[in-house]
Amino acid sequence: MKTSRFAAVLPRRRSALAVLLGVALLAGCSGDKKEEYVERPVGDLYNEAMDRLQKEDYKEAAKSFDEVERQHPYSRWASKAQLMAAYAYYEDTKFDDAIIALDRFIQLHPGNADAPYAYYLKALCYYEQISDVGRDQKMTKLAMQSLEEVITRFPNTTYARDARLKIDLTRDHLAGKEMEVGRWYLRNKQYLAAINRFKVVVDGYQQTTHIPEALYRLVEAYTLVGLKGEARRIAAVLGHNYPGSRWYQDAYEVAELGSTDPQAEENGKKDDGWLPKLF
Repeated sequence: MKTSRFAAVLPRRRSALAVLLGVALLAGCSGDKKEEYVERPVGDLYNEAMDRLQKEDYKEAAKSFDEVERQHPYSRWASKAQLMAAYAYYEDTKFDDAIIALDRFIQLHPGNADAPYAYYLKALCYYEQISDVGRDQKMTKLAMQSLEEVITRFPNTTYARDARLKIDLTRDHLAGKEMEVGRWYLRNKQYLAAINRFKVVVDGYQQTTHIPEALYRLVEAYTLVGLKGEARRIAAVLGHNYPGSRWYQDAYEVAELGSTDPQAEENGKKDDGWLPKLF
């Protein structure tokens, strides 16, 4: 029986196909080959990470600190490396990564002597993301909550003292947002909505720099809706508390003379020394 020329060729084609597949597999294996894992002494890894941190190579420093924990998870350097990785992420403005690392540190080491530092650094991650008053203030509110947590948990630390200062600035920022919205309502003749916004500032942000203007805007808004008695009362409060303020002089004219301009101008446990300074 004669052999088909196709049958004669087929084995050779199969052989060629096998060779091609083999080459492809080898190429795939070589391309996917991972770097060989080499365990190194914890001191070498940690020092290498610190060197990179000092050179401000924050991305590689974070990786190196993560490697300390990966290779030596039960050493005393592992928890320090977790915190230092978070700090490297913070310096690299990778705030989400820093917060994840800090939450993990806090969860695993709630009683660690460096816990105050971790809570404070987390608050800073939110604080650094505070945007101007024209934008959403979610980060401002998260910063406020985190700073208050530092004060509540660690009231006698340097972190708490600095957190109090930053809370004042944060509150002023939130008050500024309320003022911006209130002015917008005032310009657009939505006077009751404006009054509600300015009252939020007066009642909820009493120690901020926005109070004199908020009181003036209330005088203005009450005058515009015809509540002249209430306008005079607020003007008297403004004069009593801020007698030298330019806002009081303007408020007097509005309350007594009824001259308003809704388009008015807008205004405006202790650390042991190994951690990087945050303030």
